[in-house]
Amino acid sequence: MKILATALVALAAAGAAAQPVDARLTVGNEAAGPRIEPTVYGHFVEHLGRGVYEGLWVGPESPIPNTRGWRNDVVGALRQVGIPVMRWPGGCFADDYDWRDGIGDPAKRPVRFNKWWGGTESNRVGTHEFMDLAEQLGSEAYIAGNMGSMPPRAMAEWMEYMTADGSTALAEERRRNGRSKPWTVKYFGIGNESWGCGGNMRPEYQADLHNQYATFLRGPTVRVASGDGEGNDHLVDVLMERSGKHMDAFTLHYYTIPGDWSKKGDATGFDAQAWAKTLQSAMGIDKRIDTITKLMDKRDPDKRIALYVDEWGTWYDTPKGASALYQQNSLRDAMVAAVSFNAFHRHTARVKMANIAQMVNVLQAMVLTDGPRMVLTPTYHAFDLYKPFRGATPLAARLEAPRFRTGDIDLPAVEASVARAADGSTLLALVNLDPQRPARVATNLKRDARGRVLTAAAIDAHNTFGQPQAVVPAPYAARANAQGLVLELPAKSIVVVNVPKH
Repeated sequence: MKILATALVALAAAGAAAQPVDARLTVGNEAAGPRIEPTVYGHFVEHLGRGVYEGLWVGPESPIPNTRGWRNDVVGALRQVGIPVMRWPGGCFADDYDWRDGIGDPAKRPVRFNKWWGGTESNRVGTHEFMDLAEQLGSEAYIAGNMGSMPPRAMAEWMEYMTADGSTALAEERRRNGRSKPWTVKYFGIGNESWGCGGNMRPEYQADLHNQYATFLRGPTVRVASGDGEGNDHLVDVLMERSGKHMDAFTLHYYTIPGDWSKKGDATGFDAQAWAKTLQSAMGIDKRIDTITKLMDKRDPDKRIALYVDEWGTWYDTPKGASALYQQNSLRDAMVAAVSFNAFHRHTARVKMANIAQMVNVLQAMVLTDGPRMVLTPTYHAFDLYKPFRGATPLAARLEAPRFRTGDIDLPAVEASVARAADGSTLLALVNLDPQRPARVATNLKRDARGRVLTAAAIDAHNTFGQPQAVVPAPYAARANAQGLVLELPAKSIVVVNVPKH
């Protein structure tokens, strides 16, 4: 009851300001694309900062309750929201990672310098531990292989070690290390950010190298090519032309920042201009996906090759004294998540996976930890709100909404996604981006709606260890009148509802 009361107070405060703007949503019956793959709600775990160690892993000897070293509170929270796929061990970390460092007796594993993120890597969490986490979460494994600094044979041997049955030397070595049954590795990334930390390669060189590594990567897995992260159309075209037949998926990395890479901006304490600039940057992912889709269509008109947005999310300046890439997570981040989900839903013909960066204590995290304490972030709650869309079919819809201006930034007041669930009900996700004015959205739907709303009184509202329920979802209901269903959206809110078929 306390959670609900807190949320309703925030809801009332958030919606009490100005006169609502009017918008119109017309929902069609025809599908707007293939189903929304659950894997677009995927995740990313990289060895940096307190993402793995302390955040997820505390070790079996820790007084913090754990299962084989993975902390029970975090795993329980992640299991509750659902983790369809998890990418590991990087990121840039993968480009310097030797998989053999992370197998065998933990006491004998080498300690290495973490080249990209500072500090040292104990290798206490390696292949066996990660695959155990994936099984605890019921998650598919997406392994990022090292094409930047190891030979093709090393990548092929890692795959064989994990997936081989029978009596090969690598399968027997895995058994000696404690795992008799082979694992399933559904997705395998051949390199990471080859244009940058993965080797600073020209697209033409990367294409040749990708083909070489992919040739030796035996086993049934989705072969994922390292793709674009700099808006490089030439790279996309070269890889599609030269490596298309050697890949099953192609990646996009897209980070949202309110500033630039030298001064990205603060995670909290920001103003309305930073709010608007962040949302404008986040909404740019739609245009980038559209551009890449057209380039891919030219070389792959049958759409055999999927697009994986396997790193996305907000990136702010790390506070002084914090662990690497740690940042607080506010209502603004939940809004970024919502408009990103909506973009993925509009591109289901190509976008088959997306992985938020990252899961715990790093960038746009789902969970933050401090010793034995854990707090769920507004982004976690956005993922939870959108759970009904997994496996649903996007529907054609037309949204007519006014726009609002903050300084030189012009944005739509309302953003939306509509889909049909397996039971025939209609799912609506409505996002009011305006931090000041509520919105009234009239629809052509004829039945009442129920769901939840996420909002708060302040644009940088966030959950802390002292106040873990400052930003949590509240129940939401809207009634249909003679003209149709009308939904009232508080300012700066996300509303997700279900409209039953009958």
